Parts: sequence; C-alpha cells; structure tokens
Amino acid sequence: MTELYNQTSQREKRRSLRNDMPPAEKIVWSVLKGRQIEGCKFRRQYSIDIFVIDFYAPELKLAIEIDGDSHFQDGVQVYDAQREAFLKSKGTYFLRFTNQQVYNNLEDVTDAIAQTIYDLRKITSL
Repeated sequence: MTELYNQTSQREKRRSLRNDMPPAEKIVWSVLKGRQIEGCKFRRQYSIDIFVIDFYAPELKLAIEIDGDSHFQDGVQVYDAQREAFLKSKGTYFLRFTNQQVYNNLEDVTDAIAQTIYDLRKITSL
C-alpha cells in the first residue's frame, strides 16, 4: 500500500502542510475529524504518489480539496485538472470546494460530503 499511498518521501511535506493549514481547511477539518460525518474516518494532508490531498477517506477513496485563491491563478487550474485526472485513474473520487463555500455555506459543504459518503457506501456495498 505504501508504494502509492503516504510514501515516506512525502512525510515532511505532509507534516508541513498539516502544521500550516489555511483557515478554510481548519474549519473543514473541525467537522471531519473524529468521524463526525457519517462515522467516516478522514485523514488530513494524505499523499497519493507525489500529490498531497487536503482530506482523504481511505475507506471510500474519497478526496476532498479546498481551493483557496492560489487555485485560481493562471495555469494552476490546468495543473489541478491533470492532478485530479491522475488520482481518479487510481480510483480516487473527488469533491472540491472553494474557501468561499466553506466560509459562507459550511452546512451545504458538510451536507454534500455526507451525501457523497452515503452514495459511495451504497455503491461499494452492491
């Protein structure tokens, strides 16, 4: 499993990102940690290959990304799309939210996460 997931070579990068989380990520983490949504375990700053994902639920291969201002700069959206395509090719399902969605509509964000968890569990139990 460590050939692709949470590689040792990415450990310091993950640690640094955990210690310096942007405010929107801190808010989302406060509702994800401790299995608060649908009893689903999330990890923060989880790596798949060379990419670090904001939040990840290994049980469902569900990645959650919180896009801050840097994600809307020239060229970054192309990089994000390529990164997401690679991770999807490894079986990862994605949810993306902007900082503004987190700040202005946290309830809708958590509802979307809960619904996705429910849907993915339903699919995987078939």
